[in-house]
Amino acid sequence: MITLYGIKNCDTMKKARGWLDAHHIAYAFHDYKASSIDPTRLAAWCNEHGWEIVLNRGGTTFRALPDASKAGLDEAKAIALMMDQPSMIKRPVLDVGKRRIIGFKPAVYQAALQTASS
Repeated sequence: MITLYGIKNCDTMKKARGWLDAHHIAYAFHDYKASSIDPTRLAAWCNEHGWEIVLNRGGTTFRALPDASKAGLDEAKAIALMMDQPSMIKRPVLDVGKRRIIGFKPAVYQAALQTASS
């Protein structure tokens, strides 16, 4: 089963969900702001892609952090920040089974889902 992780009201999430719906791809949706995220799963995403990719530094939640919280970032500190404030997790995260895709690009989704169904 394909799972789409993110936040319900995010514009990029709406684009990803719309793309999946338009291509008749069944998926489960997990809102990690409403339902939290399993720390083991988050650590696995960071292991797969690097915490620098998973951490959404461009969002308002991260930018609003005090400089002291942003200083000396490493994987453990980034995971702790994301666990405390899931809005700092880049979105969407599409879990297609053998891999996860961070962010939304239609061409990347298309290629990944063709590979996953093969």
